[in-house]
Amino acid sequence: MSEASVHGLGVGGLGQVPLSINPLKRKDFTSDQEVRWCPGCGDYAILSAVQALLPELGIARENTVVVSGIGCSARFPYYVNSYGMHSIHGRALTIATGLAVTRPDLAIMVATGDGDALSIGGNHLIHALRRNVNLTVVLFNNRIYGLTKGQFSPTSEIGKVTKSSPAGSLDTPVNAVSLALGSEATFVARSIDSDRAHLTSVLRAAFEHRGSSLVEVYQNCPIFNDGAWDQLTSPDAPDGEGVIKLEAGEPVLTPGGSYGLVQAPDGHLQVKAVDEVGLENVIVHDPGADDPTRAFALSRITDSGVMRRSPIGIFRSVERPSFDDLARQQIATAEGGPADSRDDKQTQLQQLLAGDDPWTVS
Repeated sequence: MSEASVHGLGVGGLGQVPLSINPLKRKDFTSDQEVRWCPGCGDYAILSAVQALLPELGIARENTVVVSGIGCSARFPYYVNSYGMHSIHGRALTIATGLAVTRPDLAIMVATGDGDALSIGGNHLIHALRRNVNLTVVLFNNRIYGLTKGQFSPTSEIGKVTKSSPAGSLDTPVNAVSLALGSEATFVARSIDSDRAHLTSVLRAAFEHRGSSLVEVYQNCPIFNDGAWDQLTSPDAPDGEGVIKLEAGEPVLTPGGSYGLVQAPDGHLQVKAVDEVGLENVIVHDPGADDPTRAFALSRITDSGVMRRSPIGIFRSVERPSFDDLARQQIATAEGGPADSRDDKQTQLQQLLAGDDPWTVS
């Protein structure tokens, strides 16, 4: 057992988050609220995975916070028996950032959707990721606006016919993983609601990462966009298509193993038959590479239109000082170091603001 665990503090990404003295179970993180999602919604799988994972991490319930914006995913805080806030559209990350800066003892999760995070909340997502705020963002992507009854979303494919695009959407869809990598996020991953084991392992790594973690989850909406991911998960999909699992230190191969990703002369990645190119030429995945170029190239394998293939797993996991840790250090320095009391801190701050030569206006 680590020294941090002995003293009841989280390790890695959990940092100063107190661990529970008593063993926790899934029921401890299950609220008494009726879960109100449509039958068959992928949100159930994500909720179940999170409720099962939190007790394994040992985080005390009173030090767990779930913040959401608006959308079907935004109901998440009601169903996790912890502190939480159902905030406003696209602004969950601003609230979560404030919590992270002021409360290092909290493990903070943001539950958001493709509309909430990538449309009205797009700039907040970009800046939270580039700042490396210590929180975990779980992005539910069903490629549709579900709560408002089936309009096209920022991740809907070109030509998508919906109530708000009866002649087909003209918008180029957002690739959430590419966006996160371009924002200098230190942890970026993707999973899918139908693979419980994979989803749990990715979420665990995200919670344990110190800094901003983004996990995009392909999630089905059976009412307004049923079967959005069928081409990825169909057992009848030919090898060379479907989900491509990323494992650190392993060649990047398709599910059947007969196709792999190789780097073309111009730098982009291609899916090629292993028999033709040789296993030694298939790229080996390295999520810990500081340069995100290869991770970005992997994210571009995902089709922006009809989903035929998509990598899932951890694209990038690197270490960088978190924004909230740096902000607290800066405040302590500005206040003249640790103070013995709140009054002392306020006095030091007032002296800093007043300076050595203040003007008095009467």
